[in-house]
Amino acid sequence: MSTVQRQAEPQPGKERFYFEAFEDRRPPPPLPYSPLIESLWQFFVVLALAFGARYIWWRWSGSLNPDALWLALPLVLAETLAYVGLILFAINLWSTRDPALQPPPQGINDCLAEPLDEDRPVAVDVFIATYNEDEELVRLSILDAKALRRPNGVNLCIHVLDDGRRALMRQVAEEEGVNYITRSNNAGFKAGNLRNAMEQTSGDFIVICDADTRLFPTYLEHTLGYFRDPHMAWVQTPQWFYDIPQGRPLPDWLARYMGTPGRWIGRAVERVVGEVPIGRDPFANDPKMFYDVILRRRNPANAAFCCGAASIHRREAVMQAALRAYGTAVEQQVGKLSKDIRDAGIKRDFEDAVRGQLAIETEFTPYKFHVSEDIYTSIVLHNDPDQRWKSVLHPQVESKMLSPQDLLAWATQRFKYAGGTLDIALRDNPLFKGRMSLRQRLMYLSTFWSYFGGLWNLVFLLAPIVTLFTGISPLRAYSMEFYLHFLPFVILNEVAFMFGTWGVAAWEGKASYLSFFSINLRALWTVLKGEKIKFPVTPKNRQEGNFLHMVWPQIAIVALTVLGLAVAALRVFAFGADEELPVLIVISVWSLYNIAAMLPMIRAALWKPEDEPTQPDDAASGRQPGAPVHGF
Repeated sequence: MSTVQRQAEPQPGKERFYFEAFEDRRPPPPLPYSPLIESLWQFFVVLALAFGARYIWWRWSGSLNPDALWLALPLVLAETLAYVGLILFAINLWSTRDPALQPPPQGINDCLAEPLDEDRPVAVDVFIATYNEDEELVRLSILDAKALRRPNGVNLCIHVLDDGRRALMRQVAEEEGVNYITRSNNAGFKAGNLRNAMEQTSGDFIVICDADTRLFPTYLEHTLGYFRDPHMAWVQTPQWFYDIPQGRPLPDWLARYMGTPGRWIGRAVERVVGEVPIGRDPFANDPKMFYDVILRRRNPANAAFCCGAASIHRREAVMQAALRAYGTAVEQQVGKLSKDIRDAGIKRDFEDAVRGQLAIETEFTPYKFHVSEDIYTSIVLHNDPDQRWKSVLHPQVESKMLSPQDLLAWATQRFKYAGGTLDIALRDNPLFKGRMSLRQRLMYLSTFWSYFGGLWNLVFLLAPIVTLFTGISPLRAYSMEFYLHFLPFVILNEVAFMFGTWGVAAWEGKASYLSFFSINLRALWTVLKGEKIKFPVTPKNRQEGNFLHMVWPQIAIVALTVLGLAVAALRVFAFGADEELPVLIVISVWSLYNIAAMLPMIRAALWKPEDEPTQPDDAASGRQPGAPVHGF
């Protein structure tokens, strides 16, 4: 992977990194809680689910086209599976209950169930994990970590965890007066890097940062107070990408090509539809929906899982869970080796003999050696049989990070998330073991279920294409009975989630989820084949070129849908197939929705920052050609 790009020949007054143009940006505040909005959400979502159940029942019992079950059954099954996902998502979003923000602890005894005889200040280790990122980028993260305010005399140690074993990275750490930690191999990827650092440090709490995680000075002031609860295992803070393109106002964009008339046209359009930024966040990177809506509303169920960077962990919790998992793994191996021995005495002696050797050979992993070590560790802690470890999503942004700057980086990141989560779901599913509560299990099930969505989303994309080309409908008829069942469900669902996601634009998330189908299916196929999901570092710079080769499935869906619409229209209006008109009306609306969902991802493959910045938010400053583009 290549590193963050700097100008080849830095000149006075110019940025070294493209993102330095955005240093003054400030994160948005958390969404305000409104009891009225929450009540409206809960009222309408209950109605939507009730009408949804009515619709699904009708689909199975009274709507299937008996002459085309090969098409009707996959579609109704896809609708049913999507409805299950809707139920899980509604459970996830049911309510917002933020834990009270506590003042930072005066000393470590404020964080312990059994206080020490002599109190002392809290000790915090900041881990900045890096592999091949630009050393000067990591320096920025170090400088911000050094600027952390230390409430009540917190003992702060900053460590650079360099899996790249770079002399220059060591030099930067020494220049900044922080600890440099490396190792002879990269076993376990980031999880192995964290484990190696834990073996060489001793802080009570560990702040996990990626190479580009820039902590705000208030981080410890706002997070340590949660650990006054001795059962609090970790606190996740929202990730905020401060370099997301803000876009160019439509009047300015049109003026660039059409002059003053273009500006007039743009202003007229915005008076009707509101602001229309061109080029804003082409990759739908803004994580506000995930952190401020989805993960935040898992707090009441104690099910907010760790997302890695910008989180802080109680060392005791991580180590206890690791020791228990280590002991369990050893005993499982002992049991496998001795299962065929019938004599109790010989079996006991054999087990005692091999236990020590297995203890040496078994890896001790505070953070699971897995591409999704963050959610994996969350599951282990929430499933702890002896401790009721807690977690929380702190709603306020306490750091800033860099977003993927091209489709290759975006796809690399999304594939890693999908593959890691599916691997856990299929190979080490926690839903039917351990001691998680029912609500916790449902929250994790919601996460797993969403990544299987590529299966039914593919059906939703292909079914209208088949109907357009063949004229065969999956339903007996798109009659008034269909509208009476379908429209109440869809309308109530849209109204419900308008209130459920109040304050966050929802369309980008819907479009991304549907267009994500190809990466999702590739991740699922990789897991089913037994291949290991790799841990590529997400590129931090923009790779030059276009990425149309990466979105050929989305292009194919759009092309086939458009061609299908033309074929169906020709059949109805030119060849007199009037009986197909009701079908064509419904399928056309469905098809246009699918096309609209595919277009943002196709546009992202062609996106590049503005060449000539005309406002402070333009992202073009300082970009230089990156590494060659490779296929994903």
